[in-house]
Amino acid sequence: MIRSDILIVGAGHGGAQAAIALRQGGYDGSITIVGDEPELPYERPPLSKDYLAGNKPFERMLIRPPAFWAERAVEIVTGVAVEAVDPATHEARLSNCATIGYGTMIWATGGRPRSLVCGGTDLAGIHAVRSRADVDRMIVELAEPRRVAVIGGGYIGLEAAAVLTELGHRVVLLEAMDRVLARVAGPPISRFYEAEHRAQGVDVRLGVTVDCIEGAEDRVRGVRLADGTTIDADIAIVGIGIDPAVGPLMEAGAECSNGVHVDEYCRTSLPHIYAIGDCAAHENRFAGARVRIESVQNATDQAATAARAILGMPEPYAAVPWFWSNQYDLRLQTVGLSARHDDLVVRGDPAARSFAVIYLKGGRVLALDCVNATKDYVQGRKLVTDAMAVDRDRLADAATPLKSLHEEMVA
Repeated sequence: MIRSDILIVGAGHGGAQAAIALRQGGYDGSITIVGDEPELPYERPPLSKDYLAGNKPFERMLIRPPAFWAERAVEIVTGVAVEAVDPATHEARLSNCATIGYGTMIWATGGRPRSLVCGGTDLAGIHAVRSRADVDRMIVELAEPRRVAVIGGGYIGLEAAAVLTELGHRVVLLEAMDRVLARVAGPPISRFYEAEHRAQGVDVRLGVTVDCIEGAEDRVRGVRLADGTTIDADIAIVGIGIDPAVGPLMEAGAECSNGVHVDEYCRTSLPHIYAIGDCAAHENRFAGARVRIESVQNATDQAATAARAILGMPEPYAAVPWFWSNQYDLRLQTVGLSARHDDLVVRGDPAARSFAVIYLKGGRVLALDCVNATKDYVQGRKLVTDAMAVDRDRLADAATPLKSLHEEMVA
């Protein structure tokens, strides 16, 4: 059995940044990262955008070059998963039957793509967008024009629909709710993106549910909806969310519900085990509840929080959430969490393809969605962080810089 002072489970953004933060903080013990993919840690956001489009080679997606890890004595074990954890003996069993002993563990496994629960899901031509291997398989099948059904109108589904439309494929986007991005944005953003995708040639269908995937010769040939309609398709891309990958921790006795519970220092209920990123459910002041946040920002900031706690310099996690999405020539930048809003203000003109939606709760700024409006995104961040109460009419006035509104409130 090998042993590592710190065992990081998961080689995504969170796991990689945890190792980097530990070394930058002066940690000189042994660090091992275990990842279930064959690659070194790489950026995932480009998968549904630049990498799928063929505009960014994989080498440019690596979080750090191979030499970086060797120079900092960070051992990376690829192509294996942790299948069981014994918190009493401080041991982890791997999928290759090896065992690693650890002093401290950081669990950073993220999540697994949620699957459709219907007939036909075993057919060839059904894809998720979560790993390099997922997208590589898709790229091979998209070498010639195809009819593509994208199931799910969240970020992943919309980004994939945009790229595939630009590549010349015929895309139908299927969303079970009555608008796209319904879980993360307000109606003005949803309607804007629905209109944009339709203008680009995407067949957007809302309020539809999948009955089954139809096939011929063991391959996808269509998607049958609950109303009996069949959407002809050579490929189906499923983007309906992820399930947190926390099975081994749950079996080991960790407190879990929609992710593994962590405190403000990213500690789980198991001794000497931290959890970060998409799989970690934490109390978030911007959400007003225990949540999982699926973003690079959250994974990176929680990695720093866990590292500081391990280094004996604990600092509670309090980062403001932010996200982004690129579709066509549109850049959506979000700061804060809008789910609890009871009012919203549209700032600017959506018809000009540059505007912001400001979300309020009890008159205080909760979050912003900014479409091709980087200045509002940057300047509105402090309004969110400080939960500022600002007059609605002044927020709506695009000629008034958000920075000046913040300055007036703190003066």
